[in-house]
Amino acid sequence: MDSQSQRMLMVKDQLIARGITDERVLAAFYKVERHKFIHEEYFNNAYGDFPMPIGQGQTISQPYIAAVMTESLGLSGNERVLEIGTGSGYQTAILAELCKEVFTIEKFQALSEAAQEVLKKLGYKNIYFKIADGSLGWPEAAPFDRIIITAAAPRIPLPFVGQLKDGGKITVPLGTGSDQMLTLAQNNNGHFEYKEICSCVFVPLIGKFGFQK
Repeated sequence: MDSQSQRMLMVKDQLIARGITDERVLAAFYKVERHKFIHEEYFNNAYGDFPMPIGQGQTISQPYIAAVMTESLGLSGNERVLEIGTGSGYQTAILAELCKEVFTIEKFQALSEAAQEVLKKLGYKNIYFKIADGSLGWPEAAPFDRIIITAAAPRIPLPFVGQLKDGGKITVPLGTGSDQMLTLAQNNNGHFEYKEICSCVFVPLIGKFGFQK
């Protein structure tokens, strides 16, 4: 089965069948070629219903979880989005298809450089990269309409309170180990209102306002 057919099945069986309904999100997951963001040894499972290792102890998320996080942001196309955890660059590409600009931060230089290479080859012009402690955010580029954190945090990192626009949304796995809850928070005049989405398991967000090593 070719990769296009595999993506069609992924969208149908993993996303639509589980309740993902945003047509723009579905189109982005159908378009972005997930196999280009993983190591060659995993090509045969590129569209499988599970996360996969990408090096440095990090993973590329299960497609369904990536879709849930993306859909929860309610992107219309005009947003400036901060992504914490570039990782493989797959989620970054999805976001770049759906918003105006993506500002993505990765702690590991090797991962960021690999993702940059792939994303630039694919022709994305609306992505900005930074190698740094993601828990600090990107103050010089703030404020953002949306923030997505692709690592588990004990709480929303304090700097994000001032970097998210009023009315803006942030999606983040909150918790530790296997006890994590994917959560959507909306900034209402400096006060966050929380909505639990589903249980999940992510690698921890290591940093000043995340978990300590």
